[in-house]
Amino acid sequence: MSHGQIYQSRVKNAFDKRVCPRKFNVGDLVLKKVSQAQKDHRGKWAPNYEGPFFVKKAFSGGALLLMNMDDKKLPSLMNSNIVKRYCA
Repeated sequence: MSHGQIYQSRVKNAFDKRVCPRKFNVGDLVLKKVSQAQKDHRGKWAPNYEGPFFVKKAFSGGALLLMNMDDKKLPSLMNSNIVKRYCA
């Protein structure tokens, strides 16, 4: 292996040690990140997250099927990168 490949593998291993994967289970409460494409008159005071939502189904690839508190499903799957745990 060349010096560049060895260096890249060492950097990757150092980064992977600090990464904590997000695992969501059915029934967890989560908050969903608000899309920045939606303009809000409050500007920088607009909320960054909306919810809480229930996790109805969690897929192995990190996709989540979310459900409102009123038992209404959200129209599409959400990636686990744009949700975070809701701590009440």
